[in-house]
Amino acid sequence: MRTQRQIVDYSLQRRAVLRDVRNGRIGTLEVCDASPYLRNAATFHGEPTDERCPICRRDNLTLVHYVYGDDLKQSAGQARKLAELPVLAMTLREFQVFVVEVCRSCSWNHLVERFVLGRDGLGTDDALHTEAMVSSGGGGSHRNGPSQSGEARG
Repeated sequence: MRTQRQIVDYSLQRRAVLRDVRNGRIGTLEVCDASPYLRNAATFHGEPTDERCPICRRDNLTLVHYVYGDDLKQSAGQARKLAELPVLAMTLREFQVFVVEVCRSCSWNHLVERFVLGRDGLGTDDALHTEAMVSSGGGGSHRNGPSQSGEARG
């Protein structure tokens, strides 16, 4: 995504937690503690991955994207599908996205990354073009752009 910035990757922290689980310093019940809300968000709003759960190895992980920001008002804190993020990025000034991986079998969950999206990340010319597209109702063309799968990943 063009406006993605301030990316924080939590893969080193994830590896440390998994190492501690393998070494017996942390129990699986401590890391397999996804709330029912997170598991429902994974079911209804999550994006499936090809990666197996590192704890139970029964099911593939699902990525859930949560959005937060002042411009979102009542929608802040909601899970959104990956395909919705480019549309939000073109219509809102700035918001944060938190990506959480979830295993729907054993309830493993971990924050994978967070980043900022929104029009504030566009250059002046891009912002004027986007504003004209949104005000003229032509914002739908952003949905037909490049493949949406994996765009928020980097």
